[in-house]
Amino acid sequence: MAIPKVNIPKEVFKQRLQAERQRLQGELATQTANGAVSGQVVGGEHAGYGNHMADDATELSEQEKNLALQRNLQELLAKVERALRKFDQGTYGFCEECSNPIDPARLEALPYAAQCVPCKSKSSKR
Repeated sequence: MAIPKVNIPKEVFKQRLQAERQRLQGELATQTANGAVSGQVVGGEHAGYGNHMADDATELSEQEKNLALQRNLQELLAKVERALRKFDQGTYGFCEECSNPIDPARLEALPYAAQCVPCKSKSSKR
């Protein structure tokens, strides 16, 4: 069974990337506003005083998860920003490895894709 061709104007991808950038920036701002990524160490110098050690451990675990989430959001935002810069340079939709066009179906699924499927597959095997 053949994969259907996707014919979407590049401007649609740009709009999707801009919307994704706003969403990611909003999530990062929410994380920061909620103090989820304040950088404060649980307990500080009074660790264990007034709190049960298990409570401190739970809080530390939550901070680690929040930091991981923040890093992931920042990485996605960087990919989206890079894709938007490629629009300005006229190189959006072309593989950074082989310079061939990236299948529009791949861009439909992952608008910030920087490599075509064959090149991404090769780099994943390394």
